[in-house]
Amino acid sequence: MQVKNAVIAITGGGQGLGRAMALELAAQGAKLALIDLNEEKLQETVALVKEAGSEAHYYLANVADEPVVEQTFEQIVRDFGTLDALVNNAGITRDGLLIKAKDGEIVKKMSLSSWQQVLDVNLTGVFLCGREAAAQMIKLGKKGVIINISSISRAGNMGQTNYSAAKAGVVAMAVTWAKELARYGIRTGAIAPGFIATEMVAAMPEEVLGKITAGIPLKRLGEPSEIALSVRYIIENEYFSGRVIECDGALRI
Repeated sequence: MQVKNAVIAITGGGQGLGRAMALELAAQGAKLALIDLNEEKLQETVALVKEAGSEAHYYLANVADEPVVEQTFEQIVRDFGTLDALVNNAGITRDGLLIKAKDGEIVKKMSLSSWQQVLDVNLTGVFLCGREAAAQMIKLGKKGVIINISSISRAGNMGQTNYSAAKAGVVAMAVTWAKELARYGIRTGAIAPGFIATEMVAAMPEEVLGKITAGIPLKRLGEPSEIALSVRYIIENEYFSGRVIECDGALRI
């Protein structure tokens, strides 16, 4: 699929990886539908997209709210007249050990709310947005692309039972959708980033960040623009479907 003039929706499009994706795709002439809950950040990204010479609209939406997601994708099609691709990028963390104990006594447990909040956004949100994007593409009779952003943590990461489960799930959904949606001309894929230099990672204590970086074979964090290039690759490569791109500096081999 050509990126130029394609209408591409990005969840979590206000900042971080979502903003980097928007700017990379805008530079190639894509039109962006940016979905997030932070209106100020969305407005900033829209302004940057327009500075890059492309078109963008933003949509305030909770991706875990089914009626809101349905209305949002209907509005995107009304605004742009079509929908060519979706990047399911929105995500949150609520890290913590499953069980913390001392001398045989349980000190703390991961709360059900910490589990549910992450699953709601990172898994259910991907399901709802993927479903509605596919529905719009099929109704329009358009070929399309759906990309789920996973994580290196999909293989399991200490302190991230909730996040790891969700990020493994979005890869499984991408594989399943590739088989189900191919008949409609819709391709799907996933990207599993390692540690990327976003605002969230930059806010980590310097000592912790140093240890993380030392453990990466390439000895540096990834750049958001490098994940954006992976998004562009999947959109442009017509034979890519049902697979996950690992982009982690060889941290997971």
